[in-house]
Amino acid sequence: MILRLEAMSDIARLLAVMAALRDPETGCPWDRNQDFATIAPYTIEEAYEVADVIAREDRAGLFDELGDLLFQVVYHARLAEERGWFDFAAVARGIAEKMIRRHPHVFAGKQPEPGAWEAGKAAERSAAAIAAVVNAATLAGVPRALPALTRALKLTARAARVGFDWPDAPAVLAKLAEETAELEAELAAERRDAARLADEVGDMLFVLANLARKLELDPEICLRQANEKFVKRFNAVEKSLASEGKMPSEASLTEMEAHWQAVKFHER
Repeated sequence: MILRLEAMSDIARLLAVMAALRDPETGCPWDRNQDFATIAPYTIEEAYEVADVIAREDRAGLFDELGDLLFQVVYHARLAEERGWFDFAAVARGIAEKMIRRHPHVFAGKQPEPGAWEAGKAAERSAAAIAAVVNAATLAGVPRALPALTRALKLTARAARVGFDWPDAPAVLAKLAEETAELEAELAAERRDAARLADEVGDMLFVLANLARKLELDPEICLRQANEKFVKRFNAVEKSLASEGKMPSEASLTEMEAHWQAVKFHER
């Protein structure tokens, strides 16, 4: 109980800090001028920074970044409270009730049932659809602000629930080959159209997100790992060139490719 009271005191202090920053007369001018739209990019950025320190296993960084992310939740809750919509306590109460509802095997003594989590989410979506017809669409509720690959994954997973899906990964690969051919046709055109090229590249990325889903992979994580692999290999190429007294800008593409292949060979 002592720990609980201390935690409540710390939360109350954080809420008081936020209220002081937003005070119309004595608050921070920058904080007073913000709204949901201007704060949202910071919220996304902080979530990514949390993911980054977790990936790097940075314990001290995680402590700091979780605080920054919590502050974003407090900020949005304060903006909502000022508009008379809800407050931080309502947000905390709402998520607690949702977790209790979705885990009856923990909080109601019931045995866990296969698929219970998804069934619970489906029931909540159904209830929301009854309350607001606009939310009845299959793809409603997938946030536009998600990273594009993550959103593609979620959109197609939703469509798959109602049977709109490729049968297997090879079928997705066949679609990728089709999209590749369309891009090649655009590249071979006498006059390239930037908009059409962007459209075709987008189609290829969308199909790749589906391929990852079919293989039970997260495309965002796959790309993040590929990014890190590229950074590691390119750094090794720079180091190798430096041993020859060269900068990358002073080496030919053929030279850099030779070093790149050498780095890949030594990874095996």
